[in-house]
Amino acid sequence: MSLLYIKDLKVSYGGIEALKGISLDVEKGQIVALIGANGAGKSTTLRAISGLIPRSQGTITYDGQVISGHSPQKIVSEGICMVPEGRRVFPNLTVLENLKIGGYLRKDDIQPDIEHVYDLFPRLKERSWQLAGTLSGGEQQMLAVGRALMMRPKLLMMDEPSLGLAPLVIRDIFKIIETLHEEGITILLVEQNANAALKIADSAFVLETGSLSMQGTGKELLNDPRVKEAYLGKAPARNGIG
Repeated sequence: MSLLYIKDLKVSYGGIEALKGISLDVEKGQIVALIGANGAGKSTTLRAISGLIPRSQGTITYDGQVISGHSPQKIVSEGICMVPEGRRVFPNLTVLENLKIGGYLRKDDIQPDIEHVYDLFPRLKERSWQLAGTLSGGEQQMLAVGRALMMRPKLLMMDEPSLGLAPLVIRDIFKIIETLHEEGITILLVEQNANAALKIADSAFVLETGSLSMQGTGKELLNDPRVKEAYLGKAPARNGIG
Protein backbone atom coordinates (compact mmCIF):
# COMPACT_ATOMS: atom_id res chain seq x y z
CA MET A 1 0.00 0.00 0.00
CA SER A 2 1.40 3.38 -1.02
CA LEU A 3 1.70 5.92 1.75
CA LEU A 4 3.00 8.54 -0.69
CA TYR A 5 2.35 8.64 -4.42
CA ILE A 6 3.78 11.27 -6.75
CA LYS A 7 2.48 11.50 -10.32
CA ASP A 8 3.99 13.58 -13.15
CA LEU A 9 5.61 16.08 -10.78
CA LYS A 10 7.25 19.06 -12.45
CA VAL A 11 9.06 21.90 -10.68
CA SER A 12 10.71 24.86 -12.39
CA TYR A 13 13.07 27.54 -11.16
CA GLY A 14 12.61 30.45 -13.53
CA GLY A 15 13.05 28.94 -16.95
CA ILE A 16 14.89 25.87 -15.72
CA GLU A 17 12.90 22.67 -15.23
CA ALA A 18 14.34 21.00 -12.12
CA LEU A 19 11.87 18.07 -12.13
CA LYS A 20 10.59 16.86 -15.48
CA GLY A 21 7.44 14.93 -14.64
CA ILE A 22 8.62 12.27 -12.19
CA SER A 23 6.33 9.61 -10.74
CA LEU A 24 7.21 7.46 -7.75
CA ASP A 25 5.60 5.75 -4.82
CA VAL A 26 6.66 5.14 -1.24
CA GLU A 27 5.13 2.03 0.28
CA LYS A 28 3.99 2.18 3.88
CA GLY A 29 6.61 0.82 6.28
CA GLN A 30 9.48 0.90 3.78
CA ILE A 31 12.80 2.68 3.50
CA VAL A 32 12.86 4.21 0.02
CA ALA A 33 16.12 5.68 -1.25
CA LEU A 34 16.39 8.43 -3.84
CA ILE A 35 19.92 8.65 -5.18
CA GLY A 36 21.63 10.74 -7.81
CA ALA A 37 24.34 13.29 -8.44
CA ASN A 38 24.39 16.89 -7.22
CA GLY A 39 21.77 18.91 -9.05
CA ALA A 40 19.71 15.89 -10.07
CA GLY A 41 16.61 17.20 -8.28
CA LYS A 42 16.63 15.07 -5.12
CA SER A 43 16.28 17.91 -2.62
CA THR A 44 13.78 19.65 -4.91
CA THR A 45 11.61 16.53 -4.72
CA LEU A 46 11.55 16.62 -0.92
CA ARG A 47 10.89 20.34 -0.81
CA ALA A 48 7.99 19.96 -3.24
CA ILE A 49 6.47 17.18 -1.12
CA SER A 50 6.85 19.41 1.96
CA GLY A 51 5.09 22.32 0.26
CA LEU A 52 8.18 24.52 0.55
CA ILE A 53 8.34 25.15 -3.20
CA PRO A 54 5.46 25.23 -5.71
CA ARG A 55 5.01 22.58 -8.36
CA SER A 56 4.20 23.53 -11.94
CA GLN A 57 2.46 20.24 -12.67
CA GLY A 58 1.55 16.93 -11.07
CA THR A 59 -0.15 15.58 -7.98
CA ILE A 60 1.14 14.43 -4.60
CA THR A 61 -1.07 11.98 -2.73
CA TYR A 62 -0.40 11.07 0.90
CA ASP A 63 -2.31 8.44 2.85
CA GLY A 64 -5.04 8.48 0.22
CA GLN A 65 -5.50 12.28 0.19
CA VAL A 66 -4.19 14.77 -2.37
CA ILE A 67 -1.90 17.21 -0.52
CA SER A 68 -0.71 19.18 -3.54
CA GLY A 69 -1.06 22.84 -2.63
CA HIS A 70 -1.30 22.31 1.13
CA SER A 71 0.77 24.64 3.30
CA PRO A 72 4.00 23.32 4.85
CA GLN A 73 2.43 23.60 8.31
CA LYS A 74 -0.56 21.49 7.28
CA ILE A 75 1.65 18.91 5.65
CA VAL A 76 3.69 18.57 8.86
CA SER A 77 0.50 18.26 10.90
CA GLU A 78 -0.62 15.45 8.58
CA GLY A 79 2.46 13.41 9.48
CA ILE A 80 5.18 14.30 6.97
CA CYS A 81 8.36 15.69 8.52
CA MET A 82 11.72 16.45 6.95
CA VAL A 83 15.26 16.43 8.28
CA PRO A 84 16.78 19.12 6.05
CA GLU A 85 20.16 19.07 4.39
CA GLY A 86 22.73 20.84 6.55
CA ARG A 87 20.81 20.13 9.79
CA ARG A 88 19.57 23.72 10.22
CA VAL A 89 19.24 23.55 13.97
CA PHE A 90 18.63 26.79 15.87
CA PRO A 91 22.19 27.55 17.02
CA ASN A 92 21.32 30.03 19.77
CA LEU A 93 18.78 27.74 21.41
CA THR A 94 19.51 24.76 23.63
CA VAL A 95 19.10 21.16 22.59
CA LEU A 96 15.90 20.94 24.64
CA GLU A 97 14.51 24.16 23.15
CA ASN A 98 15.17 22.82 19.64
CA LEU A 99 13.25 19.66 20.48
CA LYS A 100 10.34 21.62 21.89
CA ILE A 101 10.16 23.67 18.71
CA GLY A 102 9.90 20.39 16.81
CA GLY A 103 6.64 19.67 18.62
CA TYR A 104 5.21 23.17 18.33
CA LEU A 105 2.04 22.08 16.49
CA ARG A 106 1.10 19.51 19.09
CA LYS A 107 -1.44 20.17 21.81
CA ASP A 108 -0.70 17.13 23.95
CA ASP A 109 2.15 16.32 26.33
CA ILE A 110 5.42 16.16 24.38
CA GLN A 111 7.62 15.08 27.31
CA PRO A 112 7.37 11.34 26.48
CA ASP A 113 8.63 12.10 22.99
CA ILE A 114 11.53 14.14 24.35
CA GLU A 115 12.46 11.15 26.50
CA HIS A 116 12.19 8.87 23.47
CA VAL A 117 14.59 11.11 21.54
CA TYR A 118 16.96 11.01 24.50
CA ASP A 119 16.74 7.20 24.49
CA LEU A 120 17.68 7.16 20.81
CA PHE A 121 20.43 9.76 21.26
CA PRO A 122 21.88 9.63 24.81
CA ARG A 123 24.39 12.35 23.88
CA LEU A 124 21.54 14.79 23.37
CA LYS A 125 20.32 14.13 26.90
CA GLU A 126 23.81 14.82 28.22
CA ARG A 127 23.80 18.11 26.31
CA SER A 128 20.15 19.10 26.79
CA TRP A 129 21.08 22.56 28.15
CA GLN A 130 23.91 23.15 25.69
CA LEU A 131 23.46 25.59 22.81
CA ALA A 132 22.88 23.70 19.57
CA GLY A 133 25.45 25.81 17.76
CA THR A 134 28.21 24.43 19.99
CA LEU A 135 27.45 20.78 19.14
CA SER A 136 29.56 18.73 16.76
CA GLY A 137 28.26 18.08 13.26
CA GLY A 138 27.17 14.57 14.20
CA GLU A 139 25.38 15.79 17.31
CA GLN A 140 23.60 18.48 15.29
CA GLN A 141 22.45 15.79 12.85
CA MET A 142 21.10 13.76 15.76
CA LEU A 143 19.29 16.84 17.00
CA ALA A 144 17.80 17.51 13.56
CA VAL A 145 16.46 13.94 13.46
CA GLY A 146 15.17 14.20 17.02
CA ARG A 147 13.45 17.51 16.28
CA ALA A 148 11.60 15.93 13.33
CA LEU A 149 10.53 12.98 15.48
CA MET A 150 8.77 15.31 17.90
CA MET A 151 5.79 15.46 15.51
CA ARG A 152 5.48 11.66 15.52
CA PRO A 153 5.80 11.45 11.72
CA LYS A 154 4.31 8.66 9.67
CA LEU A 155 6.67 9.63 6.85
CA LEU A 156 10.15 10.90 7.68
CA MET A 157 12.06 12.48 4.80
CA MET A 158 15.81 12.78 5.26
CA ASP A 159 17.92 14.99 3.01
CA GLU A 160 21.59 13.95 2.90
CA PRO A 161 21.87 12.85 6.56
CA SER A 162 25.48 11.69 6.11
CA LEU A 163 26.75 14.89 4.47
CA GLY A 164 29.97 16.17 6.02
CA LEU A 165 30.10 13.58 8.79
CA ALA A 166 32.92 11.27 9.83
CA PRO A 167 32.60 7.56 8.87
CA LEU A 168 31.89 6.36 12.42
CA VAL A 169 29.18 8.99 12.86
CA ILE A 170 27.65 7.99 9.52
CA ARG A 171 27.50 4.42 10.77
CA ASP A 172 25.59 5.58 13.85
CA ILE A 173 23.16 7.68 11.79
CA PHE A 174 22.32 4.78 9.50
CA LYS A 175 21.79 2.49 12.49
CA ILE A 176 19.28 5.04 13.82
CA ILE A 177 17.52 5.11 10.44
CA GLU A 178 17.11 1.34 10.67
CA THR A 179 15.85 1.63 14.25
CA LEU A 180 13.22 4.18 13.21
CA HIS A 181 12.19 1.87 10.39
CA GLU A 182 11.77 -0.95 12.91
CA GLU A 183 9.53 1.36 14.95
CA GLY A 184 7.19 1.59 11.97
CA ILE A 185 8.18 4.94 10.48
CA THR A 186 8.22 5.08 6.68
CA ILE A 187 11.40 6.76 5.45
CA LEU A 188 12.19 8.56 2.20
CA LEU A 189 15.95 8.90 2.14
CA VAL A 190 17.81 11.27 -0.18
CA GLU A 191 21.47 10.40 -0.06
CA GLN A 192 24.56 10.86 -2.23
CA ASN A 193 26.19 8.04 -0.28
CA ALA A 194 24.49 5.52 -2.54
CA ASN A 195 26.28 2.47 -1.16
CA ALA A 196 25.04 3.06 2.39
CA ALA A 197 21.54 4.07 1.29
CA LEU A 198 20.96 1.10 -1.02
CA LYS A 199 22.14 -1.38 1.62
CA ILE A 200 19.23 -0.46 3.90
CA ALA A 201 16.60 0.47 1.29
CA ASP A 202 13.61 -1.71 0.50
CA SER A 203 13.21 0.09 -2.82
CA ALA A 204 15.12 2.83 -4.59
CA PHE A 205 15.00 5.31 -7.45
CA VAL A 206 17.81 6.94 -9.44
CA LEU A 207 17.22 10.57 -10.37
CA GLU A 208 19.26 12.12 -13.19
CA THR A 209 18.85 15.75 -14.28
CA GLY A 210 15.24 15.90 -13.15
CA SER A 211 14.09 12.55 -14.53
CA LEU A 212 13.90 9.07 -13.01
CA SER A 213 16.24 6.78 -14.89
CA MET A 214 16.07 3.58 -12.84
CA GLN A 215 14.13 1.94 -10.05
CA GLY A 216 14.12 -1.37 -8.21
CA THR A 217 14.86 -2.89 -4.84
CA GLY A 218 17.83 -1.60 -2.94
CA LYS A 219 19.65 -4.87 -3.56
CA GLU A 220 18.92 -4.79 -7.30
CA LEU A 221 20.34 -1.30 -7.74
CA LEU A 222 23.27 -2.03 -5.45
CA ASN A 223 24.27 -4.84 -7.80
CA ASP A 224 23.40 -3.08 -11.07
CA PRO A 225 26.54 -2.41 -13.16
CA ARG A 226 25.27 1.00 -14.28
CA VAL A 227 24.68 2.13 -10.70
CA LYS A 228 28.03 0.71 -9.61
CA GLU A 229 29.84 2.63 -12.33
CA ALA A 230 28.03 5.92 -11.77
CA TYR A 231 27.56 6.05 -8.00
CA LEU A 232 29.40 3.29 -6.13
CA GLY A 233 32.98 3.57 -7.34
CA LYS A 234 34.29 5.28 -4.21
CA ALA A 235 31.49 4.47 -1.79
CA PRO A 236 33.25 1.90 0.42
CA ALA A 237 35.99 4.40 1.28
CA ARG A 238 33.46 7.13 2.10
CA ASN A 239 30.72 5.63 4.15
CA GLY A 240 32.45 3.61 6.82
CA ILE A 241 29.85 0.84 6.57
CA GLY A 242 30.98 -2.72 6.02
